[in-house]
Amino acid sequence: MTAPQLEILPDKPALVQRALALVVEAIHSAVADHDYCTLALAGGSTPKPLYSGLAEQDLPWEKLYIFWSDERYVPLDHPDSNGGMAKAAWLDRVPIPPDHILYAPTLEGDPVASARQYEAMVKSIFGGLQGLGPSQVPRFDLILLGMGDDGHTASLFPHTEALGVDDRLVTVGQKGSDPRLTFTAPLINHSHRVMFLVAGADKQAALSQVFAADGDDEAYPSRLVRPQGELRWLLDRSAVGDLDLAATATS
Repeated sequence: MTAPQLEILPDKPALVQRALALVVEAIHSAVADHDYCTLALAGGSTPKPLYSGLAEQDLPWEKLYIFWSDERYVPLDHPDSNGGMAKAAWLDRVPIPPDHILYAPTLEGDPVASARQYEAMVKSIFGGLQGLGPSQVPRFDLILLGMGDDGHTASLFPHTEALGVDDRLVTVGQKGSDPRLTFTAPLINHSHRVMFLVAGADKQAALSQVFAADGDDEAYPSRLVRPQGELRWLLDRSAVGDLDLAATATS
């Protein structure tokens, strides 16, 4: 693992513009290197304007493969669906081949079976792209993540069973009584690049613990994200406040 790169932007619009530039660069870099780009999206409100911005770019759409790092267990047309949000803001507006968009299955009525189905979908795509065997871990070009005010990321919530799953690519994350599908920490950590997008003053307390030298991984699951490749945090000024997160932070 390399040291995380921190960038502190003045506000959320500046964060979105910086994220847009970095995602576009990552797509072009991946396509130049191996002729495709595998990208896992985050949900929540912060990345929505990023997705709208991506819809305005001139990108090699036919070379993109889109996944989700987590999904709520609701239909695609539900207001809370991460896939539905990205579909409306971005994916319906560009010519990505439909079979390159891997929406998480959430209609089976059995979250455990759905998690295994989504894992099989991920393995199938990467088997074709990278020739991976059944026991090999796919390596995404870029995984986008957010962070909740409780320190969770994807649907890896504090003190839940999903945090300890190390033999699956996808598992069931639990927020109270609501099941969700989520990438596991080992899958996230195998990525070439991981980028957090974090905005809002309500994130300060969690950030102070995520970056603490003696913080608790079980209490603040974003600490579990320690990828083999690049780890970048984009933070807006309100999320940071007066925190001194790292000497390497830039403003």
